[in-house]
Amino acid sequence: MKPVSTTNAPAAIGPYVQGMIVNGLFYSSGQIPLNPEGVMVEGSIEEQTHQVFANLKAVLEEAGSSLSQVVKTTVFIKDMNDFVVLNEIYAKHFGDHKPARSTVEVARLPKDAKVEIEVIAVVS
Repeated sequence: MKPVSTTNAPAAIGPYVQGMIVNGLFYSSGQIPLNPEGVMVEGSIEEQTHQVFANLKAVLEEAGSSLSQVVKTTVFIKDMNDFVVLNEIYAKHFGDHKPARSTVEVARLPKDAKVEIEVIAVVS
């Protein structure tokens, strides 16, 4: 197992790492809309989702992977009424690539985020 860490995404806020590489796969920790300095991006689901993707891209790059190598995502959303907007942003970031996905509405996320996303990706 090889831990992944980058200063281009927020540091873990608990006893975990940003991600782990095992047997050619990268497993990310859930990314919430904190900027790399650890400050919460307040605002709309759009703003928060774009920051989550910036964080995911940073940890994927550090792992030697990218969004195009993602095989599975898990999306945690605070309000399923935001699903359509989140889905549009999600689709823009992934383009033609469509990894497997689960989306779950949750009662609460860390730092009261509106969205959290984790990924599993192939490492080149």
